[in-house]
Amino acid sequence: MDDINFNDFKISKDIKKAISDMGFEEPSPIQKLAIPEALEGNDIIGQAQTGTGKTVAFGIPVLEKIFVKDKSPQAIILCPTRELCIQVAGEIGKLGNYIKNLKVLPVYGGQPIGRQIRVLNKGVHIIIGTPGRVLDHIERKTLDLTGIETVVLDEADEMLDMGFREDIEKILRHTPKGRQTLLFSATIPKPIKKITKAYQKNPKHLKIAKQEMIVPEIEQFYFQAREKMKLEALTRILDIYDINLALIFCNTKRRVDRLVRDLKSRGYSADGIHGDMKQNQRDKVMNKFRNDKIEILVATDVAARGIDVPDVEVVFNYDVPNNSEYYVHRIGRTGRAGKTGYAFTFVAGREINNLRDIQRYTKAKIKEKKIPSYKDIDKIKTNLILDNIKESVEHDNLTKENAIIESLMDEEYDSLDIASALLKIVKKSNN
Repeated sequence: MDDINFNDFKISKDIKKAISDMGFEEPSPIQKLAIPEALEGNDIIGQAQTGTGKTVAFGIPVLEKIFVKDKSPQAIILCPTRELCIQVAGEIGKLGNYIKNLKVLPVYGGQPIGRQIRVLNKGVHIIIGTPGRVLDHIERKTLDLTGIETVVLDEADEMLDMGFREDIEKILRHTPKGRQTLLFSATIPKPIKKITKAYQKNPKHLKIAKQEMIVPEIEQFYFQAREKMKLEALTRILDIYDINLALIFCNTKRRVDRLVRDLKSRGYSADGIHGDMKQNQRDKVMNKFRNDKIEILVATDVAARGIDVPDVEVVFNYDVPNNSEYYVHRIGRTGRAGKTGYAFTFVAGREINNLRDIQRYTKAKIKEKKIPSYKDIDKIKTNLILDNIKESVEHDNLTKENAIIESLMDEEYDSLDIASALLKIVKKSNN
């Protein structure tokens, strides 16, 4: 079960291609359990936290059953909030990227109902909605659920906490009895058990144990950085902190190759590892990293398995990971042997939603930091030089150097001017 990958599932080439584009190398635990069961047509109770890859776990089986030529709704996914609807719709859209003419529609309150009705009239395959707005459409007769083959209840415990139980039951009663029902929830309280008893057929209960994250020695920060700014932000931070050993994670193999190329072209000592490389190539790169022959290792999640280099100072998430468990694994590579480690995550646009999932899942405080400006870099570099000067004044024997400075002062140069000129020269040579 551990070695399973997405190619082992009985799914179409179009979906496999989209999965590869999204950078998923290997299914998460809930995906490994849920996808085969759902593809078999079984009803499911998936017990897993937010951020464990649930959307892909139900998205793949939902898409696999869609018959595109039939333009009536064939799947409905109920979510507790507008934000989650938008997030799920985005993920399903990416998974169905190569399915021609696929139509996915998020429906939620606060958006003009007229616009939703116009899209529904043109034909939609998958509806993703909040219970209140979905019920509104059913009652207006603008949404017909008689052709529904799959119902997904996402974050069911949240929906019940928000008082949607009655709405959910009304919606389920409008769907065919022979439908497949996939329910996902972090907890399974009594009211959920009642729903599963009444509306599911012999559901398979799949449970993922919550991973506790115990990483007190790791300071975690994130930077809001547009996609085009990520490389610039990364290099500024590498320069400021004068990092000796850094591990950088990307979500796809292509990103690893591109980032290694970009870093090398800017003069950094970097190399990369990913799943397309032969094992002996990976071992060579790893040995270089272990033996300080390179300062920066860029990797995908699966390729980074077994990396245990005690002196990694910083882990960078160049991309926010696809699920929260990956985040835990990634940042755990620093802060070893009682040392303080740092984890820096770059967040572009909607990746902020994934980061919020990670924060909820790990209960970690990930503080926002501003990307350093050139002024900041200059200031920090100057302070580092001044710290070195103070250290030298206090601990080094400077007899020879004193004699040289005194001879300059005999030529009537001012001691303050000499010190300032030396600082300027050192700063120039460090740039």
